[in-house]
Amino acid sequence: MGFAMLSFFAVFLLIASGGLLLFYREAMMQRISDVINPNPKPKSLLGSIQSTGLSIGGVVQHFENVLPKSQAEISVVKQRLIRAGYRKESELKAFYGSKVLVPLLLCVMSLVSGLGSLSPLFVYGACLVVGFLGPDFWLGRQIKKRQGKIRRGLPDVLDLLVICIEAGLSLDQATARTAEELANAQPQLCDELRVVVLEQRAGKPRADAWRHLSERTDVDCVRNVVSMLVQSEQFGTSIGKTLRTHSDTLRTQRVQQVEEQAAKTTIKLIFPLVFFIFPSLFLVTLGPAVIIMAESFKNLFNN
Repeated sequence: MGFAMLSFFAVFLLIASGGLLLFYREAMMQRISDVINPNPKPKSLLGSIQSTGLSIGGVVQHFENVLPKSQAEISVVKQRLIRAGYRKESELKAFYGSKVLVPLLLCVMSLVSGLGSLSPLFVYGACLVVGFLGPDFWLGRQIKKRQGKIRRGLPDVLDLLVICIEAGLSLDQATARTAEELANAQPQLCDELRVVVLEQRAGKPRADAWRHLSERTDVDCVRNVVSMLVQSEQFGTSIGKTLRTHSDTLRTQRVQQVEEQAAKTTIKLIFPLVFFIFPSLFLVTLGPAVIIMAESFKNLFNN
C-alpha cells in the first residue's frame, strides 16, 4: 500500500513538473530573449511580488479544465462569485482550479506529516472531500461577510442619497455622487452603486438596473429599497421622503436586532453555567465539606 502511494505521488509530481514547464513557457522564452538581447530594466520589489502572484494565479487557473462542469453550474458559481465581489473571468477559473489543487495539497501534507499511514483510505478520502468542498465553504463565508457589510452600510448610503436628492440632484446623479463620496466608508455598497450607474449610462432602464442590484447582492433590505424606488418611480411619489422614512426604519430594525441579541444572552449563558461554572463552584464550596465528612466517617468506622 505504501509503495503504491509513493508511486502515485511520484507520477503526480512528474505530471505537475511537466505542466509547470508548459505554463512557464512564455517566461522561459522571455528569459532566453533577455539573455540574447540584454536590456537591463530596473525591477522593483513590488513588481516582482505582483509578477509572482500573477504567475501563481495563472498556474491555478490552468487546473480548472480538469473538472467537468455544465453551463448551468458555471452560471450559479458566477452568481455566487459576483455576490462575493469577484466579477473577473480569471477569478472563476481560479475558483475551479483551487477545487483541484487544494485536495492534492492536503494529500501531500498528509503524506509528509505521516497522517496517511494511520488509515490511508480514510485520511486521503477526507482530504479529497474537504479540499473539494473547502472553496465552496470559503465562498459562502465571503458572501455572508459582504452581505453583512452591505446591510450595515445601507442606512448611511440612504441618508446621503436623501441629502443629494433634496439638494436638487436627480436620482441618477445622487447615486453617482453617493458612490463617489462613500467609496472609502462603504466600499462594498458603493461598488454596487457604481455598477448601477454604469448600466444606466449604457442605456439600461433605471428599474432594470436597480433590480439587477438586488439580484447581485441578495440582501433583503436592499431588495426592499429597490422595490420601493421602482414603485415611487411608477406612481410619482416623493423619492426623498420615501428614502428618509426607509432609512429611519432600517435604523430602528438594527436597534431591535441588537436588543433581541442582548435578550438571548441569558438563555445562551445557561449551558456554560451548567457545564463549566456550576461544577467549579460545587467543587470549591462542597469539596472541603466532603473531605471532612470522609475523614469523619473513616475515623468512626475505624473506632
